[in-house]
Amino acid sequence: MAPPYLVNGETGPFEVVIGLEVHAQVISKSKLFSGASTAFGGAPNTRVSLVDAAMPGMLPVLNGECVRQAVRTGLALGCTINRRSRFDRKNYFYADLPAGYQISQYEAPIVGEGAVEIELEDGTRKAVGIERIHLEQDAGKSIHDLHPELSYVDLNRAGVALMEIVSKPDLRSPAEAGAYVTTLRAILRAIGSCDGNMQEGSLRADVNVSVRRPGAPFGTRCEIKNVNSIRFIQQAIAFEARRQVDLIEAGEAVVQETRLFDPERGETRPLRSKEDAHDYRYFPEPDLLPLVLDEAFIEACRASLPELPHARRRRYETELGLSPYVAGVLTADIEESLWFELLLAESAKRQGKPPREVAERAANWMTGDLFAALKRLDRTIADSPVTPAQGAELLALLADGTLSGPLAKQVFEIMLETGENPGVIAEARGLKQVTDTAALEAAVAAVLQANADKVAEYRAGKEKLFGFFVGQVMKASGGKASPALVNDLLKRALG
Repeated sequence: MAPPYLVNGETGPFEVVIGLEVHAQVISKSKLFSGASTAFGGAPNTRVSLVDAAMPGMLPVLNGECVRQAVRTGLALGCTINRRSRFDRKNYFYADLPAGYQISQYEAPIVGEGAVEIELEDGTRKAVGIERIHLEQDAGKSIHDLHPELSYVDLNRAGVALMEIVSKPDLRSPAEAGAYVTTLRAILRAIGSCDGNMQEGSLRADVNVSVRRPGAPFGTRCEIKNVNSIRFIQQAIAFEARRQVDLIEAGEAVVQETRLFDPERGETRPLRSKEDAHDYRYFPEPDLLPLVLDEAFIEACRASLPELPHARRRRYETELGLSPYVAGVLTADIEESLWFELLLAESAKRQGKPPREVAERAANWMTGDLFAALKRLDRTIADSPVTPAQGAELLALLADGTLSGPLAKQVFEIMLETGENPGVIAEARGLKQVTDTAALEAAVAAVLQANADKVAEYRAGKEKLFGFFVGQVMKASGGKASPALVNDLLKRALG
């Protein structure tokens, strides 16, 4: 079990208590209550309907696809699906909230309690409770850096459907919070309910942090708004916990407030006093009927779920014999998992073997050579210059002896640059492994003749020289000789 994460103060240790409200933008073509496009980008205020702009007389119409995605998300997270839910008005006034209220859910959310299992780097596993998931519309975006005195408002994002996934205060360290968001993101991406793009704001978190003496009641919490990277979430927690401990030990009270995280300075700073539920003056949305779900709809949502990341990982371990680490890497992202599935199927076909017999080499090549190349090129698996079919062909040439390991790496680098198939590259550039026994016998004889003194030393018991002879023969062949055949021929010649 991982050691507890404690912030040590002058008066002793403090425990950190963390709860996350993750805002996940729902994948749908139109917004939660209007037909305006949800596509990212575009000129400011060009994807705004009269409903989004809160023009007088405009009425919201609930988007059924957003409801379906919320239910699918709840099922994937093992949550209770509430057959009857209700939308409410959450009243507050910001320049980028045209109506002066947000249509959200409060007392009767669409999804109830559930839990997500996380795994830390040391293998420790922990269940993190989910309190609820509710649907709500996003606000617009205020832009403060286009004018020295004025702020601008872009309403393209206003009205986009969000799922707010509220955890219980079960997290106890920055690492646990990072693992939780990583796990949540992988599940959402796997089922297709959110693209998880934190850079574009499709997934962001409000982070609630408090500290207490171990075993004491919960302390006063502060909320850090709209943190949009896992690394920043962890940094914000670490700073805020330290700040609160310092306040307590200085005899000051922690004030409940909303704060922002400054990634450049790695610190949080005050934004406003923290509102409670009564400050928002919730009341039922008068323009929307209660949402009632029937069993057939819920079962159709359940049937639409694909294999979830934790199930896929278990399958990779049990059916393919992959190590827990490699299986975890390959199932952390759905696009990478699907790429591996194609690579595996094509490798098994080309080599005429069951998937289990080719899985380890395929997985190691993908998580090693391919991932390293993508990182170097600043690319993702979605825009990889090498296709799964080309990767499988390269592995097949390696398996049948056409290419040695070093030659395969040379061919792979050329594939990254040109996009050519590995077989074409090996043939055109003379990179095939030499397996001509007669030619290699001649090379072995020449090396031994040129190094007669070392041959004598070897036969006198200095067996470490064997590697020297292998290197000399490989050098003479331009690195194209079959290492296995070279080893065999040298053993016979030296014996």
